[in-house]
Parts: sequence; C-alpha cells; structure tokens
Amino acid sequence: MVAKKVPEPTGVVPLLRREIGEVLRSLRQSQGRTLREVSARARVSLGYLSEVERGQKEASSELLASICEALEVPLWLVMREVSERIALAEGVVIPDTVPDELVRRTVATR
Repeated sequence: MVAKKVPEPTGVVPLLRREIGEVLRSLRQSQGRTLREVSARARVSLGYLSEVERGQKEASSELLASICEALEVPLWLVMREVSERIALAEGVVIPDTVPDELVRRTVATR
C-alpha cells in the first residue's frame, strides 16, 4: 500500500474556513470561472464569496451547498478534499489505495 504524507507536520491545525475557501477557489479556477460568474449562480455577493475563498468568512451549510451547486461539484467532494488537506497538515498518513485487509475481507464475502 502506498501512502501520501507531509514530510513533517507543522503542529499548527489549519483553520477549517481557510481550507474550505482554498478548495472552493481551486475548483473555481480549474473550471476557468470568475468570482462574478459563481457568485451570480450561487446568489451570493461577489465580495462575500471572495471573503469565503480567502478564509475570512465562515460559510454556512446553506451557502456552501449553494456554492457547490454553482460550481457543479457535490458537497461531499469538497468536504473530502478539505478533510484530506487537514489530515495531511496534521501529519496523518492517507493511503491512496484500499488497504489489503479490506480487499481480502470484501473478496471473501463474495
């Protein structure tokens, strides 16, 4: 099993709002979309969306769902990416494959 790991944990727990903002910004930019386009679709002011992306404002669950819908990405995908980023910052090893024990267990039950 191969695993990803940050060389040394920083000891600093990343802020959830900052990680969410960075993931949202990365998704938006990878789609080649502007803040204006996404803010209009998500029905949120451009300034507020910018603050969310910069980690300055905490997005409510409703707003986060609206932004995800505007970006056409499922909420679970954003939250998984955020979770992995925080785990890596804390030095947690994240396997990039299914653990052998789970594969054996799954195959044995078939």
